[in-house]
Amino acid sequence: MLKVLPIQTKNEQKEICERCGVEFNADLLAYAASVDDTLAGVCQFKLTDKGGVIYDIAPTLDHYNREALFVMGRGALNFIDLCGVHYATYVGEVTDEPLLLQIGFKKDGDGVFSVNLEGFFTDHCH
Repeated sequence: MLKVLPIQTKNEQKEICERCGVEFNADLLAYAASVDDTLAGVCQFKLTDKGGVIYDIAPTLDHYNREALFVMGRGALNFIDLCGVHYATYVGEVTDEPLLLQIGFKKDGDGVFSVNLEGFFTDHCH
């Protein structure tokens, strides 16, 4: 079973970030994805007055589960949208551009990945 849940403690967030090979940032919110109770990835993000900023959508170092990463990325965008922030950017390392595009980000001419969340989860299927 695929689960995406908020990480409850900073110690747990640090441990999960290490298992995914990303830099832990205590100032960020984070989700963890798991499949059949095995960690599949981490997503660290924050909300700002300019929009949501996603820093990582990263798999564990020992395996890659695209579906788990997709659901986790969409979950983070949905949370950002539900908080009343209707714009988000991805500023992390781009290791799977097709995944970012599948999640809903669009790449602009400067190489910035962003998404307008206005109606993203209510108007039609993205």
